[in-house]
Amino acid sequence: MGSSCLSSGTNGMDTAASTSLYPFHRSKTIHLVRHAQGIHNVEGEKNHDAYLSYDLFDAHLTPLGWQQVSNLHKHVHETGLAKKIELVITSPLLRTMQTAVGVFGGEGYADGIDAPPLMVADAGNSNHAAISSLNSPPFIAVELCREHLGVHPCDKRRSITEYKSLFPAINFSLIESNDDILWTADVREANEEVAKRGMKFVNW
Repeated sequence: MGSSCLSSGTNGMDTAASTSLYPFHRSKTIHLVRHAQGIHNVEGEKNHDAYLSYDLFDAHLTPLGWQQVSNLHKHVHETGLAKKIELVITSPLLRTMQTAVGVFGGEGYADGIDAPPLMVADAGNSNHAAISSLNSPPFIAVELCREHLGVHPCDKRRSITEYKSLFPAINFSLIESNDDILWTADVREANEEVAKRGMKFVNW
């Protein structure tokens, strides 16, 4: 799982939309975005046992991942979608927040700007410039849309205190525990549990 964002519907209404239970002009569109390539994806493709390595704890994006982010950022701006986004919801993991702010955030951040950055420079070994929150939608982190929980250190998150210093403009107020109490070292979340959690997220 990764990021999602809400955008307003267009003003035009087709026949199907006008006769549906939820008229298009009163609906929201949800765009789901998977995180870009992370270091765990690369290592896991070479050897599946790499997912058990603590070297991949809370995996960050690779250089290719950042290029994927840049390409999608360019696309959402060129198509005009960026202007319609009202809210960006992100899973509280390093790679998902890097993807979310890189795609839907502002341009480069400069000291002296009267707004906190969405991401500080070099957040999570990214070797990436800071990302501005100016002219960006609000961002909020939600635990319900996290990856499979348990066993794989790449899916364990950092403390919210640490994330707040790396992503100052993301709202973490819905996350109840500073530490990751959902991830366990010895039990991997079952697919049925992931699906149930996903439905809770959709309902939210």
